Amino acid sequence: MEISARVIVGLALAVGLALPACGGDDPGESAASVPPTSTPSSSSATTGAAGASSTTSSSAGRSGDQPTSMQEWEALWDEERAAAVDRIEQNGWGTSADGTRAVGPEGFVIDLGACPEGWSDTEGLTDSSIKVGYVLAQSGPAAAGGGLARAEDALFQHYASTGGYVDSEGKARTVEMVVRDDAYDAARTIPLVDELIDSEKVFLVQTSGTPPTLRTYDKLNQRCIPQPLTGSGHSGMGDPVNHPWTTNAGFSYGTEAIIWAAFIEQRLDEFGGKAKVAFLKINNEGGAAWEAAFEAYIDQSDHRDDIDYVFESHEPTAATITEQMTTLAAFDPDFFFVASTGTPCSQVLTEAAQNGMKESVKYKFLASTCKATGSVTEEQAGDTSDGWWSAGGGGKDLASPAFDGDPWVEAARGWLSDAGHDYEEPIMSLGMSYAWTLHQGLMIGGALPGGLTRSNLMIALRTMDMTNPNLMPGIRFNMNGNADAFLLEGSEIARWSVDDQAWIVDEVIDLSGRTSNCAWDTSAGACG
Repeated sequence: MEISARVIVGLALAVGLALPACGGDDPGESAASVPPTSTPSSSSATTGAAGASSTTSSSAGRSGDQPTSMQEWEALWDEERAAAVDRIEQNGWGTSADGTRAVGPEGFVIDLGACPEGWSDTEGLTDSSIKVGYVLAQSGPAAAGGGLARAEDALFQHYASTGGYVDSEGKARTVEMVVRDDAYDAARTIPLVDELIDSEKVFLVQTSGTPPTLRTYDKLNQRCIPQPLTGSGHSGMGDPVNHPWTTNAGFSYGTEAIIWAAFIEQRLDEFGGKAKVAFLKINNEGGAAWEAAFEAYIDQSDHRDDIDYVFESHEPTAATITEQMTTLAAFDPDFFFVASTGTPCSQVLTEAAQNGMKESVKYKFLASTCKATGSVTEEQAGDTSDGWWSAGGGGKDLASPAFDGDPWVEAARGWLSDAGHDYEEPIMSLGMSYAWTLHQGLMIGGALPGGLTRSNLMIALRTMDMTNPNLMPGIRFNMNGNADAFLLEGSEIARWSVDDQAWIVDEVIDLSGRTSNCAWDTSAGACG
């Protein structure tokens, strides 16, 4: 399957992709000048490690286009960081000498003068440490996501052993992590974030999950505290005007839903030109984001009258999804999509096997959030996951033998093992990608005049244009101030093979610069 240029144009009409970002002061170069990349893949399967979620493809493993050793990777990143610092300095961006403004590309501005009385750009820093706060689920239905913090811990331990973070002021620091468990309950997230910023006085706060992040990002932005790399694909993470301190390095739910819609369109002929589509979605802002993007695409599609679709919702803490799955099975869909996270990712496989959907529905998709936690593996799903699809955000799988010999994968496995963590835990792949991104942000921010500060970190992230080693070749990783607030806008499309215990890649797609920014309107359940 190839996502064609025609589909990308439809995407622009549906949700404003390739248009100037809403709220930007200076759109500058149009994102429409960036062509979409779509690479069909000739795939072969390799058996993954026991209990591991694996990905294999001729376009997804080792590539001559990528460095062949960690020394080459580090040299490439040195060059890319130096180019970022030079770009910032040549354009007069960065934190002003009087400390009242931080300026970046395409009209990006943070008014530091509006920060609360007593605010410090260096709170959480000592001459030897950077205190990083992380609130995420380590228990409850989304406990698998706790590996994100463990992966970060492993990477920071490694770089501490190589000299830590030396900034332009000559300060050499290592990272001290303060991790709290909110069990994916936003009501618990709020006081834990308060503890981190008021008692622990951290330099930055990371959160994971859409409800916990949306419940705290107003406060963190009002307090001028960085909230980088939130573990949420919600479109509202891309709001540089209203939430300049919040960013994300993950795959947007909106982009994912539109890839789903394009997948349906290009397969309508298999069903006589008309198709029925069923969705199981989580009843929170994340589910609303998936739904809104899909509906916006279908509304502008030439095939809108050919696609009949229904959504069934489940509560985030629901013990079962049997009632919803029974209703969806009665709809007799041709396509089925799971727009959820946590325990339902495993439950849906069992339910589909029991109610007949596994056999009757030709195309069944798990959300990228499900793929990240490995719900399809033999250990978790037996043979119920065979033939399910996913657009997972283009990450390499640390557990897959297909990536044996890949220098980044081998290094990441070693760092995780040295820190006492299991690299075969599926979430570790995403966790290492997030950790690498924050690592590079700290390095670039520290190289700017004045050394590492909160505002310099945000300028570093908002100007980042680097080669992420955890992504499959062909997927770009960049942000551009107010014009482009999403680092990752590419994905693979893959199908799970039980026999091979591997994801078989069908295609790799890159849509860099084409996802519109989003000022999320909670009352409307849509971007404002």
